[in-house]
Amino acid sequence: MLLSSIILILLAYWILGTVLFFKQPSFIFNPTKNEPYTPANIGLPYEKVLLRTPDRLILNAWFVPAHNAEITILFCHGNGGNISYTLDTVNIFNELGYNTFVFDYRGYGTSQGTPTEQGTYIDAQTAYDWLIHTKGIHPEDIIIFGRSLGGSIAANLASQVKAKGLIIESAFTSYADIGVKFYPYMPVRLFARYEFKTSEYLKKVDYPKLIIHSRTDEIVPFEFGLRLYELYANEPKDFIEIFGSHNDGFLYSGQVYREGLSSWISSLTKQNKQQQSTAKLRIVS
Repeated sequence: MLLSSIILILLAYWILGTVLFFKQPSFIFNPTKNEPYTPANIGLPYEKVLLRTPDRLILNAWFVPAHNAEITILFCHGNGGNISYTLDTVNIFNELGYNTFVFDYRGYGTSQGTPTEQGTYIDAQTAYDWLIHTKGIHPEDIIIFGRSLGGSIAANLASQVKAKGLIIESAFTSYADIGVKFYPYMPVRLFARYEFKTSEYLKKVDYPKLIIHSRTDEIVPFEFGLRLYELYANEPKDFIEIFGSHNDGFLYSGQVYREGLSSWISSLTKQNKQQQSTAKLRIVS
């Protein structure tokens, strides 16, 4: 009886491990094809952009301008839905006076291809290149922003390009770390099919960083945001604690979220203007 019980337990463990191994793509990527809404539905003018990646895929993107904006936010969304699910976020950025450039990863919305980890990194780089080379926006006027899975994608991009700042919201330290958190009884690190090493990318970013996380985040626990801030982000860095669930914390937190964003970005803009003023004084003297 004891031997039979042990065999059954091992068999069940093996079956569960096999299912989890092969279902990893559906855990990490959850795209939606249908895009029922555009910025026009919330009264915002926008430019529909088709991006061509180096591996010849066409990605869908929106550039949403704000009146007299000095800052453009390059937004990397989470693992679910598509850009039509980001309109609440786009509206907040617009009301705060920032341009927004949001794009769909390959396989999301009307973007071609199938989502992969390396593919998302290529897609983010393609979006950044469009802002620089086609739209003519200077790196010092771009803030790279990633939410949830997009936080890892944004950190990867930020580790390789110049920008005014990096914002990571509701993100994990790595794919393996979040797997171990929820499946501590499985050999997650041994069988992980993805990396998404947000912590490692973050170490390489030398410009200002802002970490945002909700203490009541039920999907990516608060401890991950703290780890990113305390252990992996180098100075200059800041942290904003919000409240609410993983998917609606930025809305539920209301003015805490808006004022925190506005204050942080304004501080970067003022600092840049002071540096420019100091440089001019040196030239004159």
